[in-house]
Amino acid sequence: MANLVIDIGNTVLKAAWAEGTTIGKTFRYQGEKPVDFILSLTARERPEVMMVASAAEIPLYDVQRLEGVCDRLVFIDDRKEKENLPAYLSPDRVASIIASRYLFKGKGCTIFDFGTTITVDFTDTDGVYLGGNISPGCRTRFRSLNRYSKGLPLLDTPESVLKKGNSLVSSIESGVVSGIIFEVQGYFAENPENIAVFTGGDAIYFAKRVKNPIFVVCNLVLMGLAIAADEYVKE
Repeated sequence: MANLVIDIGNTVLKAAWAEGTTIGKTFRYQGEKPVDFILSLTARERPEVMMVASAAEIPLYDVQRLEGVCDRLVFIDDRKEKENLPAYLSPDRVASIIASRYLFKGKGCTIFDFGTTITVDFTDTDGVYLGGNISPGCRTRFRSLNRYSKGLPLLDTPESVLKKGNSLVSSIESGVVSGIIFEVQGYFAENPENIAVFTGGDAIYFAKRVKNPIFVVCNLVLMGLAIAADEYVKE
């Protein structure tokens, strides 16, 4: 039997079937009925373990619905103590750290997740968690400028950015995107020995704009969930 791994983020749900630590085709859903979508994935096959990372608490009724379509329903939060990770870490960060430890064993990592927020987490060569930071994500910064500053338009992430803006629009674009790049480069400078891992919706966008060597793992969270689910099966 395969496992079903599910990452319910702030805006998008991502899911995949996993055989051991290998994930297959990724499914995406952006709507108001995430549990119904998950149930549709189990219509033809019953997962042995359903491993879930959710940014929001799932109501008890929906938890019971999910329990009814799998052998074991597990939330990645339950792995925090076993993985020696602090209780305050969000589920997606827990999964990303588990995956990075697996992929880059023996290496210190700086893990960047570019989404609604930008999270940065640090592990040492033994995989010990050293802490991390959170700042607004790219689109969140554009929305904040529009909402809290009079007269500034709402913009989206541009395909190209000037180093120095020569109009209101290009000044906002350059300020937001360049600001994030400078932020990332600062982490590179402070942790030059670490492997840099990019994940999240804007990972490729920013990977193209930094000169440092990095690893882009778009499904890092799902991979971490698959690794954790496989460990449950073996246990």
